[in-house]
Amino acid sequence: PAPISREPSGPPGAFRRFPQVFLPVSLPPPFPPSQWQWAPLLASQWQRAASLSLALPDAPPRRWVATMDAEVYQALLNYYCQEGYFHHVRAAADAALGRLGSDPVFLFYRAYGALRAGDVQESIRQLESIKNKQEVSLCTMMALIYAHKKSPNPDRDAILELDARMKEQRKTAGHQALYFAGLFLWHLGREDKAREYVDRMIKVSGGGKEGLILKAWLDLTSGKETHIKKAVKYFDEALQEGNDVFALLGKAQYFEIRQNYSGALETVNQIIANFPNFIPAFIKKMKLQLALQDWEQAVETAQRLLQKDALNLEAIRMEALHYLCREGNISEASARLGDLTKALDRLEPRNSQLFCKMALAFSRTCGRNQLILQHTQTLVERASDLASDNAEFATELGYQMILQGKVKEALKWYKTAMTLDETSVSALTGIIRCQLIQGQLEDAEQQLEFLNEIQQSIGKSGELSFLRAVLAMKKHKRQEEVIALLNDVLDTHFSSLHGFPLGVEYFEKLNPDFLLEIIREYLNFCPAQPASPGQSPSPLLKHCASVLETVVKTVPGLQQAVFLIAKVKYLSGDIEAAHSNLHYCLERNPSYAEAHLLMAQVYLAQNNTKLCSQSLELCLSYNFEVREHPVYHLIKAQTQKKMGELSEAIKTLQMAKNLPGMRKPTASSKTKGKRIEIDASDRVSVFLELVEAHRLNGEPHEAAIILQDAINEFSGTPEELRVVIANADLAIAQGDVEQALTMLRNITPEQPYFVQAKEKMADIYLQYRKDKKLYAGCYRDLVEKLPSAHTFLLLGDAYMNIQEPDEAIEVYEQALKKNPKDPALASKIGKALIKMHNYSKAISYYEAALKSGQQNFLCHDLAELLMKLKQYEKAEKVLQQALDHEPGNELSSLMEDGRYQVLLAKTYSKMEKIDEAIVSLQQARELQARVLKRTQIEQLDAVPAQKQLAAEICAEIAKHSTAQRNYEKAIKFYKEALVHCETDSKAMLELARLYLAQDDTDACQHQCSLLLKNDQDNEAATMMMADIMFRKQDYEQAVFHFQQLLERKPDNYATLSRLIDLLRRAGKLEEVPRFLLMAEKHSSRTKLEPGFHYCKGLYLWYTGEPNDALRHFNKARKDSDWGQNAVYNMIEICLNPDNETVGGEVFENLDADIGNSTEKQESVQLAVRTAENLLKELKPQTIQGHIQLRIMENYCLMATKQKSSVERALNTFTEIVVAEKDHIPALLGMATAYMILKQTPRARNQLKRISKMSWNPIDAEEFEKSWLLLADIYIQSAKYDMAGELLKRCLRHNRSCCKAYEYMGYIMEKEQAYKDAAINYEMAWKYGNQINPTIG
Repeated sequence: PAPISREPSGPPGAFRRFPQVFLPVSLPPPFPPSQWQWAPLLASQWQRAASLSLALPDAPPRRWVATMDAEVYQALLNYYCQEGYFHHVRAAADAALGRLGSDPVFLFYRAYGALRAGDVQESIRQLESIKNKQEVSLCTMMALIYAHKKSPNPDRDAILELDARMKEQRKTAGHQALYFAGLFLWHLGREDKAREYVDRMIKVSGGGKEGLILKAWLDLTSGKETHIKKAVKYFDEALQEGNDVFALLGKAQYFEIRQNYSGALETVNQIIANFPNFIPAFIKKMKLQLALQDWEQAVETAQRLLQKDALNLEAIRMEALHYLCREGNISEASARLGDLTKALDRLEPRNSQLFCKMALAFSRTCGRNQLILQHTQTLVERASDLASDNAEFATELGYQMILQGKVKEALKWYKTAMTLDETSVSALTGIIRCQLIQGQLEDAEQQLEFLNEIQQSIGKSGELSFLRAVLAMKKHKRQEEVIALLNDVLDTHFSSLHGFPLGVEYFEKLNPDFLLEIIREYLNFCPAQPASPGQSPSPLLKHCASVLETVVKTVPGLQQAVFLIAKVKYLSGDIEAAHSNLHYCLERNPSYAEAHLLMAQVYLAQNNTKLCSQSLELCLSYNFEVREHPVYHLIKAQTQKKMGELSEAIKTLQMAKNLPGMRKPTASSKTKGKRIEIDASDRVSVFLELVEAHRLNGEPHEAAIILQDAINEFSGTPEELRVVIANADLAIAQGDVEQALTMLRNITPEQPYFVQAKEKMADIYLQYRKDKKLYAGCYRDLVEKLPSAHTFLLLGDAYMNIQEPDEAIEVYEQALKKNPKDPALASKIGKALIKMHNYSKAISYYEAALKSGQQNFLCHDLAELLMKLKQYEKAEKVLQQALDHEPGNELSSLMEDGRYQVLLAKTYSKMEKIDEAIVSLQQARELQARVLKRTQIEQLDAVPAQKQLAAEICAEIAKHSTAQRNYEKAIKFYKEALVHCETDSKAMLELARLYLAQDDTDACQHQCSLLLKNDQDNEAATMMMADIMFRKQDYEQAVFHFQQLLERKPDNYATLSRLIDLLRRAGKLEEVPRFLLMAEKHSSRTKLEPGFHYCKGLYLWYTGEPNDALRHFNKARKDSDWGQNAVYNMIEICLNPDNETVGGEVFENLDADIGNSTEKQESVQLAVRTAENLLKELKPQTIQGHIQLRIMENYCLMATKQKSSVERALNTFTEIVVAEKDHIPALLGMATAYMILKQTPRARNQLKRISKMSWNPIDAEEFEKSWLLLADIYIQSAKYDMAGELLKRCLRHNRSCCKAYEYMGYIMEKEQAYKDAAINYEMAWKYGNQINPTIG
């Protein structure tokens, strides 16, 4: 410790430099541990400190200990004062007094706690006892004046006397007295007055540390930017003298105000490290973790807090909020709210403000759940009971009643609030809300006008704008007017949220319940039917979706918000997104009847009538009243219509039409009980669906009658136009296009559905009149009458539909001016330019847009375009720039980065930078894992697309792993892809191929079966199934699979070529002609098809007719699909027409005289030259393709049999094997070269390597050749058993292997088993097509 430079005579807490460990060992804990709920904490602090001081020989005097502890206590007390926890203040002051003796400062805090907790007389008594204590005299006087003014009958004389004494004292007050006076005024919220005292105190004490810290706090809480800036300087100055808990707490608060939450968290962690039992630090940490949107950490900290302090109000509140807002777990949230109420009763029983404050966030985020609202109502009632004269509490009670649908009680409470405070705007707003609900429109209008007048002085309020919008709507004002008001509501509401971190206050201010009310009003103006494919959805739906996404991101547990997002997505035509949101809703709350009903509509849109009926049944089982709702019958009828049961559908709709809710509501019809509220749009839908059903059922007369009923029923309402549009549809169905157009022309711009009517007209012009000019004209007219970003977008899309991108671009640019931040528009302009093949202009457009900094999302489009134009370096640069930013935590930014990384990987692949591509994919995978974790909570509708992307990323990594022959890794990633997207047929297929390559036929068969279950006609899976059956030697099954494919499509040459290969391996080549004949009969063009010639060539080659095979391959050689393989086969035939074992010596010795003839040598040279010419035609696209080409080139070199050429080939093969150690074609090439160079042992070593590897279909030919060559070597050295094993292996994989039979015959002959030899030679004769005289 630093030496003591002066005697401790300053204010408590002045001697910070001594760590808290200097506690005399003999000192017992100052209070029984059961005394306070935080007693265990202080006792443990005590024991820890005591145990530490054992190690120190000389403990300093006791008074330093007091100083140390006093400081932490003061920080704790100041925290509770600021938070308004006044019972906590009393209890903590008592604990401090028990611990440190009767320090006047703590006596003052205790009295202040009593005063603010409402115990005025007791506080006066306590203050009187310490008013002569010098250090607290000034603040005590002030507190006494405040207490007297608060008491029911203020003692005027006492107040005057105290005031005079205080003024006297002030003149001579020392720095401590000034400090505590400033502190008291700050806690009372009188900052300007407090500042005077603190400034004087700093002057008197010569810059005392406490003064600096308090000054900084005053600056921080002043709300003035100029002051806040200075605060951190004072805190840092104070902290230079050592860690001060109050200063550190202030510094954390400063960072929080500056929205630097991680900086604040670091400072709080510093407090926890130095003062591990300082409870406020944990509370702060928990709130900061929430501000950083890290719910898991926040809840973990709450649990740690509850271990230290079982009744911690903030921690219990955090847990309850987590259950409610994050998890949507109502029962747990309700239980924790119950605990919170009990804890408040015990710890702050008379703190009315706290009771009310604790209720606010929950009532606004619970989606009007009655269970939660009972708790919040109880809390607000407790507040109101404690302070029955408080208008705020009465107003809040009114709002609680509104949330519960108890309008009369709400009105009573709002009126009570008005009597308590005549100027209460919120109470008046509440009254207007009740009047609107009760239909008292005139009264409401008058009050709103009054509030509008005074709005200048009270400031703009979102709720007032909302009530004006509701009034306008109820008075059937124009749609534009209502929407403008609603837009204004949202602007006002969201601007009030600016700068708030995620936390309790944010939940209150966000008020999701209010936002959902606004969205429901918006939805009244949205089309009731989903947008058809290709049609731009209403811009209102986009607006609703963005608001709802904010709500769901903040309160993912609010099921109504998720349901409304699903509804908006459904109406926007995004059926997939609607489905995933509803699935999330129903997973958490299976009894959500409305969600089942919407799910039925979603299934109907997906043409899944079975699941649609199931959803309707579930809906009915959870809510029987739904049978009274026309929508239920409407969906049921639509399902019946889809299933072709028209008469059933008509019955269902007639039943719906006669339901009580379907009649036009009239003033007199006040039915008893609960009347079902039915949307006008749903009522129209029933009529129109019935018209449609009659029309389809061939009953035009009935259809016309119902339509007339609808016209009568809905004339003069906004829904009338839907009937007109339906009438036009009926006219078109009856062939009267002119009549339909006349009806639609009568719809005017100020009417709703004008846009739909124009779209319908345009459609008629294009479909029935085939008139592109009039089609575009409709949209031009729309833009003239209703110019908005949306109508410009529609016109642009129309131009694109009729292939006029020039005009489209012009229009899109105008739309972009109206809505410069719309990513879809900017993207459409770029795509239109690409459609015009104006690539350079498209690139310039994208680059200019990116430079403006507005359109960063266009990076992806630009990089994609550059890739298409093969400008890979530029694409890489654009993507690198897009990724060059500080790592953010925004979900949209993570999604963007994931897409960029995937595209960057594709770019690297094209540039053949495989390692970089894999690194990009790994980074994309990590990003995608974070995105998926968050979208499942924050943005449900994005889940399917994000899962699809995750699957694609894994599949790409697997593809690269396969290319690098790392099959284990490839299998792992394909499996991961299938976890993300179970039905991804590509991944399933590739996985099956890998299993096959690994010789794991069972796993391969399982994958193929799954694939064929989803897609019976999947060619590749069927072919693989056939392959597996061959391997299992179940040839009938194998051929059956191929036959199935070829009978469906005899000219499927890819299948036919595989079948020929497999029949060869099965030893059944005689069955091939039948399939070739089937193909010939299928079409007269067959003999001109390159695929057919390829298959014919393959058959002829396998049956020992190399010259005919060459002729057929030659006809396929120039084809883009078959050419490469045909050329490779031709080269192989040229190099080895008689299918000899290249490098083998057994039969070469027998045919030595033929092999050395001049004629033979000349023909070999000609063949090699031909092969070399053919090689020039090969243009491989992949890395593997390039390697294959190199191998072929070197086989040509070996075919010359010249030593220098063979050695060159050997070097190349060795290079390939060094790069990829198990490359079978290269290993075989090495072995063959060694054999030609007569280095048999080296050849044998390479061949043995191959023989130990597991067979795969990709390298099947090379395996066979290497086994034959090794068998040849073994036969030469008379190791017949080893050779026989290899030959059997050849025949297991290829029963038509003529060479294997020939070698077997030779071995048998050598072993004098002539009968067996004859059998094998006969098989060789058969499979060699009876043309090799030696075998004969």
